[in-house]
Amino acid sequence: MSAHQYDEGHTVAGWTGVGVAAVGTSVLGVGVCMVSGSLIAGGLAITLVSALVTWALHLSGWGKPPGRRPREQWGMRVRDTSARGGHAGCVGCRMAGRGGRPSAAVVAAGPGAGAGRQAEPVASVESVG
Repeated sequence: MSAHQYDEGHTVAGWTGVGVAAVGTSVLGVGVCMVSGSLIAGGLAITLVSALVTWALHLSGWGKPPGRRPREQWGMRVRDTSARGGHAGCVGCRMAGRGGRPSAAVVAAGPGAGAGRQAEPVASVESVG
């Protein structure tokens, strides 16, 4: 269990990505200060790798779906069992060919809908006019 009162998304995927990105941006910064094209390219490559590592860990269940999770899933060691099928509304899952787009009711209700809040029905465009 997390000591936080809110689900801040502390996951293995998130923290690993941040760590690798910190190394990449540090190398990039040193490259800029030293005016070294190879260090700049290396820093950019490491930063790109951080995005790929985070994405791969998210798809393997070490990330989290968009929105709030139940309190019992807040811990760092809890794997996301729904990652294999993809998360509705998750760009990373869609890029991997998993999951679908969120339903119109969830999109209209805004972020966090479906996670503790009930999404309200949305009138179709044809019925409004």
